[in-house]
Amino acid sequence: MDMIVNLVIQLVAGAVGGNAAGAAMKNVSMGSLGNTIAGAIGGLGGGQILGMLMPDMAGAVDGGGGFDIGAIVGQLVGGGAGGAILTTVVGMIKNMMAGNKS
Repeated sequence: MDMIVNLVIQLVAGAVGGNAAGAAMKNVSMGSLGNTIAGAIGGLGGGQILGMLMPDMAGAVDGGGGFDIGAIVGQLVGGGAGGAILTTVVGMIKNMMAGNKS
């Protein structure tokens, strides 16, 4: 259960981060669906990396079955940042392959 909660938090935070990056930088935006997909994948990666680097942030559900707010915030930050970063990188690569210099 703990792992599923972490993955859902990372996916949602990544999708939000990807769409935020696309909205903030129109030249790397791939549309809502593209930003959401790239963001969700980046959110998973960012959340997993954060969990490996900071094990205290890895579990959103504590041992007693309650939610650990600090870990949830960590998952949101890691997922959101990962989503924004991957969306930006994929958007830049897409633009370079299409010949757009913007």
